[in-house]
Amino acid sequence: MAVRVAVAGASGYAGGEVLRLLLSHPEVEIGALTGHSNAGELFGNLQPHLGPLAERTLQATTPEVLAGHDVVFLALPHGQSAAVAAKLGGEVLVIDMGADHRLKDPADWDKFYGGTHAGTWPYGLPELPGGRAALAGSKRVAVPGCFPTAVSLALFPAYQARLAEPEAVIVAATGTSGAGKALKTNLLGSEVMGTATPYGVGGVHRHTPEMVQNLTPLAGERVSVSFTANLVPMARGILATCSAKALPGTTAESLRAAYEKAYAEEPFVQLLPEGRWPTTKSVQGSNAVQLQVAYDESAQRVIAISAIDNLTKGTAGGAVQSMNIALGLPEQLGLSTIGVAP
Repeated sequence: MAVRVAVAGASGYAGGEVLRLLLSHPEVEIGALTGHSNAGELFGNLQPHLGPLAERTLQATTPEVLAGHDVVFLALPHGQSAAVAAKLGGEVLVIDMGADHRLKDPADWDKFYGGTHAGTWPYGLPELPGGRAALAGSKRVAVPGCFPTAVSLALFPAYQARLAEPEAVIVAATGTSGAGKALKTNLLGSEVMGTATPYGVGGVHRHTPEMVQNLTPLAGERVSVSFTANLVPMARGILATCSAKALPGTTAESLRAAYEKAYAEEPFVQLLPEGRWPTTKSVQGSNAVQLQVAYDESAQRVIAISAIDNLTKGTAGGAVQSMNIALGLPEQLGLSTIGVAP
């Protein structure tokens, strides 16, 4: 019997991406597609690339419309998921693709987002230690942010193996889709093309506490994170360059061995051969993570670089992967590690 799925916020980038993946999922039947300001519009006018759904009409996001589904994906702006989720029964698998249920510390939520903390749900990054066990059978899932996905997977083996000091410096480039589909002057083509722009500088980026939250348990002590994001002229993708001071005794060999051990059985993490470096184009449209690690002996620093598609592994792909685990389905159903080029 097919799993009946609804997507709230279906007209946005995240909602459209999860629907693109679900259309290829052999165990899924797509039910209600909902929106807010776009309710009543023909779906094909909003997401023309999703041809099989083109004749559907976008409905309002109400408990009545979302009722009767086995799974509900919430691709809603930050701060809006909790109210919708509260009206859905405990028998429904609710997957929040926004930030409402990611953070454990209410003080972090108040500082970086503001308002009332909605509580913490099982975290949808299966590759982290204990991640799959937390998701199995769960009826609530918080999908990670795109930057924390790229950064956490880049650095966790170094911290788990106690090869790096608990401080990380991260510089990541990302495309415009990470900012959502709403019109913004700074995201116009004429503003973005031919330039790179930093943002969220100085410890204020909202994804920073999520990175600290993920890495701290692995290091055994609080990890400080200095994170700078850069907007670059591409639609999709994240390239995260992460470094940390190496602990005494770290070598290039021990570092490589730690990453090989951590990711030997992971279907979506591709630890590249030495000398080959991740590129965003290589993972475009896929749920793959490309990863490379190096030891900078002169600076005594661990360098880990990851590439993901922010909309796939960084959002919708991670959500579908988590759904599969929560429902007891094969983890790779509906997901690909094959990128699109050129």
